[in-house]
Amino acid sequence: MFFKERCIEKYISFFLFFKHFLLVLLYIICYNKLLKILSVIMLKRGLKMDVFNEEKKKDLIIGRNAVTELIKSGREIDTLFVLRGEKSGSVGKIIGQCRDKGAVVKEVDKKKLDFMCGHSNHQGVVAICAAHDYATVEEILAVAEERGEPPFIVACDGIEDPHNLGAIIRTAEAAGVHGIIIPKRRSASLNYTVGKTSAGALEYMKVARVPNLAATLDELKEKGMWVYGADMDGEDIRSVNLDGAAILVIGSEGDGMSRIVREKCDFIVSLKMKGQINSLNASVAGGILMYEFAYKR
Repeated sequence: MFFKERCIEKYISFFLFFKHFLLVLLYIICYNKLLKILSVIMLKRGLKMDVFNEEKKKDLIIGRNAVTELIKSGREIDTLFVLRGEKSGSVGKIIGQCRDKGAVVKEVDKKKLDFMCGHSNHQGVVAICAAHDYATVEEILAVAEERGEPPFIVACDGIEDPHNLGAIIRTAEAAGVHGIIIPKRRSASLNYTVGKTSAGALEYMKVARVPNLAATLDELKEKGMWVYGADMDGEDIRSVNLDGAAILVIGSEGDGMSRIVREKCDFIVSLKMKGQINSLNASVAGGILMYEFAYKR
């Protein structure tokens, strides 16, 4: 009897040991597989982030000496980012020269600069180059005169998404628009993403950047141009006379046109929606409106 009990205890002990051994083995196998899966995910994300950073870095000139040489080269500078509170020595000189060239100067914290540069040694100074030189409003009007056509200009009021701005430029070039006007503030600039999204149209489209869009609209109205603002509450564009020199204003993705720009418009036009969705993406709506002008001119 005693012998049988000892055998049973041994069998139970062996079974428990074997059970724990299998559980540990299963845990190790699952752990290794999980590590492999996580490694693949992190690798893919890392590659995507590297691609993202490389695309962003195509626009960046990093460091005081590099930015100084950029200024000397005469290349168009879109935006200068400087470390908040850093204005002494060469940084102050760089800020002054960039402002003289019409670049936007922004003071940001160190975390912002580190993120932009991928933790490269930026020395508190980062410049973003324009993918293409900016034109003037006069140059846009000269294009219309050369073609013997009444001027047709698109003004972007607060289009901050570079993909939308690039898409607008692409459609504008195809629709025969003579030029595009963007404000210096509250707008995407002519960066790498805009150039890429435009699919080459940026090389053929003149884009002017102005400090005050409302004032520019007033000046163009004095030259005989009509201003048409795009808004969902406007009049059906199919019933509006679109002849003559015209400016089509496309508002921002979220808020539409600013109040002061809206007040400068002679007409407020819209696209009538037949579905359940009551609005379109800014670049899509702008594209349809541009072709309405193109067909009626």
